[in-house]
Amino acid sequence: MTVSFSEAIDFALAHEVPWPRDPASDPARWGVHHADPPPWNRRRGPVHPRGGVSGLVEIGGREVASWGDPDRSDQTFSVAKTYLALLAAVASDQGLLRAEQRVAERLPGIGFDDVHNRAITWQHLLQQTSEWSGTCLGMPDQVEHHRRVSHDPKPPTGRKGEPRTLQAPGSYWEYNDVRINQLSLALLHLFREPLPDVFRRTVLHPLGGGAGFAWEGYDDAWVDIGGLRVQSVPGGTHWGGGVSISARDQARVGRLLLDGGVHQGGRLLPAEWIADMQRPCAIAPFYGRLVWLNRDGRIFPDAPHDSWFMVGAGGHYVWLDPAHDAVVVVRWLDPAHAAGFVRRVAHVLR
Repeated sequence: MTVSFSEAIDFALAHEVPWPRDPASDPARWGVHHADPPPWNRRRGPVHPRGGVSGLVEIGGREVASWGDPDRSDQTFSVAKTYLALLAAVASDQGLLRAEQRVAERLPGIGFDDVHNRAITWQHLLQQTSEWSGTCLGMPDQVEHHRRVSHDPKPPTGRKGEPRTLQAPGSYWEYNDVRINQLSLALLHLFREPLPDVFRRTVLHPLGGGAGFAWEGYDDAWVDIGGLRVQSVPGGTHWGGGVSISARDQARVGRLLLDGGVHQGGRLLPAEWIADMQRPCAIAPFYGRLVWLNRDGRIFPDAPHDSWFMVGAGGHYVWLDPAHDAVVVVRWLDPAHAAGFVRRVAHVLR
């Protein structure tokens, strides 16, 4: 452990998220599905015991500090959303999609065909502005109407799960995990093979990662792809399942993004796509393509304004800091103290 980061590390270790380490020991205090209106406030996919606070700091490709168990594979909630954006990058590189293309043009018959939904583009899905309406794998988009997340600056407009009038695709930003799951389903139909396999093959294994990695779906989220029964995976762990991954593998992915999609001289992801991930959404400038942006310092005032973040419930943060060529991963940190952790790390980086 590098001494200069000791204050930040001690701070993180002292502020663990107040969730039980074993979900089975106190299910009512683990996860985020409890905030959903019934009958949707139940777990639908697997969960497993977690470790304690862990993480690492990597600068210029060299790990300079670590704490906890950074090799432990734990569920990472909405950090998985960014992995869907990377799979979309792979699809774009293979000529399977264009960001501004309407999804229905390539994938008819999977929920994008009606008058409202057929205007939705991949870009809308990737920026959470799609306003997609329907039921995905048994979950209606309504369950996430009026959802509030910690870095969303919009004032509350209603009670979570109450229906609201939908806007035209591209004209309203809402953090909505059902729509994210619809994006994942669309990518599954695009690749026509399990997304975890694509992610391992195109991202994790070329980076030298993947030990302990899993991407699990809901118990009833199986679809037919070319006559094969394939599980569609969620872009998070809101209702269970999702990505389990180590902090070191999260840092590997972060380093790939900071390096513009290049690893050891070989290109894994298109540079233009990664640049577009960091471009602010026109109606939600705090958000890019399934990443959080810090352009005005609103999310983390002490982080450089060109920083961008993968964020997951339960205190999961992957901080990409181009100004200092740094990747910072912290897991199971109480979100109420995330700003204090970022402030302490930023002080050392400066």
